[in-house]
Amino acid sequence: MSARRTWNRWSGWLFVMPYLVLFMAFLVAPLIFGLVLSFLRWEMVSPVPARFVGVANYVEALESAYFWKAFWATCRFTVMAVPLTVLGALTAAVAIHGMRPRRQTFYRAAYFLPTIVSVSVAGLLWRWLFNGEFGLLNALLKHVGVTVPWLTSEFWAMKSVVLMTLWWTLGGPTVILLAGLHQIPRQYYEAAAIDGASPRQQFLFITIPQLRPILLFVSVMNIIGSFQVFGQTFIITGGGPELSTRVLVQYIYETAFRDFRMGYGAAISWLLFACIGFFTVVQFLAMREKD
Repeated sequence: MSARRTWNRWSGWLFVMPYLVLFMAFLVAPLIFGLVLSFLRWEMVSPVPARFVGVANYVEALESAYFWKAFWATCRFTVMAVPLTVLGALTAAVAIHGMRPRRQTFYRAAYFLPTIVSVSVAGLLWRWLFNGEFGLLNALLKHVGVTVPWLTSEFWAMKSVVLMTLWWTLGGPTVILLAGLHQIPRQYYEAAAIDGASPRQQFLFITIPQLRPILLFVSVMNIIGSFQVFGQTFIITGGGPELSTRVLVQYIYETAFRDFRMGYGAAISWLLFACIGFFTVVQFLAMREKD
């Protein structure tokens, strides 16, 4: 009995040990290394060894005009992309939910299909669509006498990236919200209809409250993903024009792997982590259910 108790106590740890080893090796250890690196001045290709500089990297980042330009570019992308994605996914989910089951299957697959395309393929496709000389979008707009500088204008460049991101990522939140809609008991709507509630009132006072946890999840995940945007801007615009679409992750990449300033790049990464954590907490506080 003693041996069996010992086995029962340790067997769970044995089963999760492979995951814990990989989790520690590929997530926790790099995080700790990056945190330590952010307090060092280390030029990766320089013969000068790394030296401790305290918070100098953080101070330099917060005083850098390039950092703040990348930060505000990231915020602009997030402010545009997250509300449009959540509202678009909610609208699509509600529309699909009202269809017959067979049609739901088709439209659910159609919305989700772009999300399985890699960011490099999607970026190259939309870069061709946005091309000012022979792109498909301008070719269509020329029929009404309009030509849009999608990628060469500071006004349009970020909006172009947001448009591509909506096409590429809308399917995931749509499927999640659609699953949430299927979990709402029909009795709520039947009782509301008997009491004379209109479809609009049913949506505002039944659908939205019942979807609050799922909307919170979708919103938080989209905020985290938007602050980590990189592939779209890097492939479509390269950060231009005039660095108007160079986001924080691209700035980190260029600082660490082009300029080889690993310590400074790690400091910017932790500042980005702090931003994501702050806005995530704000989102939880704003959307938490009241007692």
